[in-house]
Amino acid sequence: MNYNNDKKSVILPIAVAVSMIVGILLGATFFGKKTFVSKSPGSNSIFKEVLMHINKSYVDDVSIDSLSTYGIEKMLEKLDPHTVFIPASDAELVNADLHAGFDGIGVEFNIFNDSLFVVSPLAGGPSEAIGIKTGDIILKADTIDLVGKKLNSNVVFKSLRGPRNSLVKLTIKRKGTAKLLTFDVKRDKIPTFSIDAAYLMADKKTGYIKVNRFAETTYDEFKTHLAKLKSQGMTQLMIDLRGNPGGYMDKATDMVDELVGGNDVIVYTKGKDRANNYEVKAGKAGIFEKGKIVVLVDEGSASASEIVSGSLQDLDRATIVGRRTFGKGLVQAPIQLSDGSELRLTISRYYIPSGRSIQKPYTLGHSDEYREDMHKRYTNKELFVKDSIKMNEKLKFKTKGGRLVYGGGGITPDVFVPQDTSYYTTYLVELFAKNIFREYALNYTVQNKAKLEAMGFENYLKNFQIDEKMLGEIKQIASKNNVKYSEAQYAKSKDFIRTHLKALIARNVWKNNEKNGLTNEFYEVINLSDEVIKAGMKKF
Repeated sequence: MNYNNDKKSVILPIAVAVSMIVGILLGATFFGKKTFVSKSPGSNSIFKEVLMHINKSYVDDVSIDSLSTYGIEKMLEKLDPHTVFIPASDAELVNADLHAGFDGIGVEFNIFNDSLFVVSPLAGGPSEAIGIKTGDIILKADTIDLVGKKLNSNVVFKSLRGPRNSLVKLTIKRKGTAKLLTFDVKRDKIPTFSIDAAYLMADKKTGYIKVNRFAETTYDEFKTHLAKLKSQGMTQLMIDLRGNPGGYMDKATDMVDELVGGNDVIVYTKGKDRANNYEVKAGKAGIFEKGKIVVLVDEGSASASEIVSGSLQDLDRATIVGRRTFGKGLVQAPIQLSDGSELRLTISRYYIPSGRSIQKPYTLGHSDEYREDMHKRYTNKELFVKDSIKMNEKLKFKTKGGRLVYGGGGITPDVFVPQDTSYYTTYLVELFAKNIFREYALNYTVQNKAKLEAMGFENYLKNFQIDEKMLGEIKQIASKNNVKYSEAQYAKSKDFIRTHLKALIARNVWKNNEKNGLTNEFYEVINLSDEVIKAGMKKF
């Protein structure tokens, strides 16, 4: 089960803040699956003593757990912005995206108009096997209602995930069927994937790989797709790390090692405790140690993404294209606490081959100011004007080949591409906020899937057009959902609307042709008009 929400995935300034929150939470860790366990749960601290007296004698009834969590969170505010406390109730959900799989029913879903829509049953999963279809609306899981104002992703996760081989009875409404349907679905392990697309581009020599995070399986996925692309004739590679918030650092360094020869340092760390000082070098024979590489980054690329892009830049192995990355160069150790909660404690800083730290400046106890950095970049025009990026002249470094690079906050690209806001309008934002695109694409796919499949994707890519009739239907749905129409704003966003709709329909029609989580068709449509990709192609 993979939750996607267009309000988060649309490339708008507000979405940057959302992706950054995820990036701060995930970060990068050397520890992979390993979680350290707190060895002092019984220490007689003043903090625990105060809680004991409140619990025993305070005049009103209060939640000691809530007070304890609040106290811990306020205490950590005095530290760096990436040290966080995760309550036990949230720990499993927070970690799920980095794990190789979880147990559930195997659907990608979307919440629209207080209803739970099946975007698609995952290929090979229990829902696909039992006959659940794209467009189905799940009304109940056992006796739990999955409709109404209180419906959110947490409610869905708790209802549909569960122990392997356990049964959940789903009540489903299906378009064209008057009677409600019931399915007894046996939960099973659902694989998760961290690579969204891997395909040979139109020139038949450029491989494109889109990595959305660095999870347990990322390196294995990357290596598999890299080998396949090379066998198809790939001689140059484009890695898209835009919006990638990070994850496991060892998967990032393994990826770099697959692309560089020799035994150069890829990344190293320095901390107060020498036990946390660590160095990773290249060494193994990689699949693609020769051939040009372009890496795409933006302000949403953080942590492990910055290790990949920064190391490849420092070793003069790749050209970096896009905008300055987030600037997250702190390493967290996940420490499991006695009640199932987790402390992610910053234990060191990491450095890339030139010796520069990627971490942007921060002041202890000023997390709000730290998080305002992205807003400052927007207001200072850094996302739009190359000369607005201010280099720290005191932090000059040189790449392996002698090129000048700068430390002090993120990876500055070799080729700057401004953020394209030419199509941003309030009308477009509302269409995403009301989930109009997904609803329309889903319904259109259900009604026309056989015809589209018969057309074939190559023909679809070249010849299918979002016509005026379809655009008119979009406007009608928007009006019914109280989206105020503006002719001027619609005209400004029209080309983007066409492209995005075409990509969503392609994704719905052909996604399940892939058994490895790829949504190549979506990206093949979207990427044709992507200015960052166009700039990257010019550097080969």
